[in-house]
Amino acid sequence: MSQILAVAIGGAVGALARHGVSTATAAAFGPRFPLGTLVVNVAGSFVMGWLFALFAERMHVAPEVRLIVMTGFLGAFTTFSTFSVETLALLQAGRWLAGAANVLLSVALCLGAAWLGTLLVR
Repeated sequence: MSQILAVAIGGAVGALARHGVSTATAAAFGPRFPLGTLVVNVAGSFVMGWLFALFAERMHVAPEVRLIVMTGFLGAFTTFSTFSVETLALLQAGRWLAGAANVLLSVALCLGAAWLGTLLVR
């Protein structure tokens, strides 16, 4: 399998998963705060940290598997660009507290999730 195909397959599945989680989160909690983006970024950070440590320390996986799962799936599942635009929209709407909360929660929770993921392997 080519590297491009591996990333494309993972990316397609990751994008669909992201859309599903974001849609379900907005339906459950409403669109007022970008909770869907926060959820996918924290979950993706956790899984990325966990797989990074697992692949480096406990498992030997083919490069194509890393490309499908980490670069493709998780790259498409998580999204910094959406986080940026949603935060900007909150700030431009004068919702400074919500914008600041989104930045602080996203950074703290995503870093914490990545750390927890690596910790679970070690």
